[in-house]
Amino acid sequence: MSFKVAFIGAGSIGFTRTLLRDLLSVPEFKGIEIAFTDINAENLKMVTALCQRDLKGNGLNIEIKATLDRREALTNARYIFSVVRIGGLEAFEQDISIPLNYGIDQCVGDTLSAGGIMYGQRGIQEMLAICKDIRDVAEPNCLLLNYANPMAMLTWACQTYGGVNTVGLCHGVQGGHRQIATVFDLDKKDVDIVCAGINHQTWYVQIKHEGKDLTTSLLGAFEQHPEYQHTEKVRIDMLKRFGYYSTESNGHLSEYVPWYRKRSDEIIDWIDLGSWINGETGGYLRVCTEGRNWFKEDFPNWMKEPVLEYGNDQRGEEHGSYIIEALETGRIYRGHFNRMNNGVITNLPDDCVIEAPGYVDRNGINMTIVGDLPLGCAAVCSASVQVQRLAVKAAITGDDQLLRQAFMMDPLTGAVCTPPEIWQLVDDLLIAQERWLPQYEKSIVAAKQRQQTEPRIQTKGSTGAARFTPKTIEELMLNRGEAVRNAQAADKAVDRSSGTT
Repeated sequence: MSFKVAFIGAGSIGFTRTLLRDLLSVPEFKGIEIAFTDINAENLKMVTALCQRDLKGNGLNIEIKATLDRREALTNARYIFSVVRIGGLEAFEQDISIPLNYGIDQCVGDTLSAGGIMYGQRGIQEMLAICKDIRDVAEPNCLLLNYANPMAMLTWACQTYGGVNTVGLCHGVQGGHRQIATVFDLDKKDVDIVCAGINHQTWYVQIKHEGKDLTTSLLGAFEQHPEYQHTEKVRIDMLKRFGYYSTESNGHLSEYVPWYRKRSDEIIDWIDLGSWINGETGGYLRVCTEGRNWFKEDFPNWMKEPVLEYGNDQRGEEHGSYIIEALETGRIYRGHFNRMNNGVITNLPDDCVIEAPGYVDRNGINMTIVGDLPLGCAAVCSASVQVQRLAVKAAITGDDQLLRQAFMMDPLTGAVCTPPEIWQLVDDLLIAQERWLPQYEKSIVAAKQRQQTEPRIQTKGSTGAARFTPKTIEELMLNRGEAVRNAQAADKAVDRSSGTT
């Protein structure tokens, strides 16, 4: 088989190298074309060199076409992976630190809450430009496989406004599936699940083992588990009160709802410090910073280590390669995908992006009808969908009034801040991120004027319930194995161990 696959944001080592390994573990794909593109020449050069070395080590004659010219990379591509982070770690730091000054304590800040909304404002504008390039130069009817967050917002924008067939992909469902199998002391392959909702708020509405329904037994199993009873307090509490387990980690889930991170002195009661994903303030920013710094520092050593082996035994769980395999070979693949709802979940809006089971073969990606979510689960998702709707429309139009309304409706932001505080917070974020927000040019001029002439509301000046400084290179060197695993991981939270709270 011969077709072209392009990676946008290929300087992201965590995703690019492992996605390429998964893709080229398919026997029929040994002769495909690969193109990498990124805006950072240094990162692109390092990742390309490492991946090219893997290809050679696995006996493949594929020559990666690496370029800073995105349209060149996309030309004639049939499949496109997007792993971009618009604004990089600099904007990510602002997504965490500026809202924290107002008392909005986020663990991740890439999906909802203040950080996720702003991440969406930056990302949507660039994704629309990417979609235009795809329409202009890629293979007709190509598929955009979006791994970038905020997953639902970006996929919504690309599909509805970008005119490109887009599927959003995430490993959250697989991670929770592993946990569920663990608490029942079963093999994951023997536990059948149906998971449905919206990205990062997807619910395991059916769990079966050999035909026996385990859904109602899940709460007791989690409460008795020696590890998860400490590391997943928020998820267990949501399971207790809503009846179903949610895909996302303790830290992720806690910032999507209004109840667990609104009082700084109580946050510590709901989190665990054994791993960042259990709720550490700005935890994902910290590990991403450490991973990027370490990759740059340690890169010469990476080039000396054994190559990544390609093959079915080494293939990961990310959906992307399996989707392409199914579309090209006809081998059927079942997974959980982010697509426009269109009646799949009947008590969520048709025009929103849902995450639900789907099947892929040569006929395409086909979603299965879920029907109604349990009413409480649908209510939690619906609150987030309305934030997404406002944020997407704001990013498309540059209407800062819609942006402010998205902040108002956000569950955690609304639980922590008053309307005047939210207005000032949005001004602060728009001004700080001006270079990535061309659609808000006029609004930023007005925000600067207010900032200079109007009395400031005194902010809370919070430093976070549990925020840690990123480790230095010297500190990372004390455990090189852990530093390497973090830098190269797409899922930076596989180890969710417990610590002292």
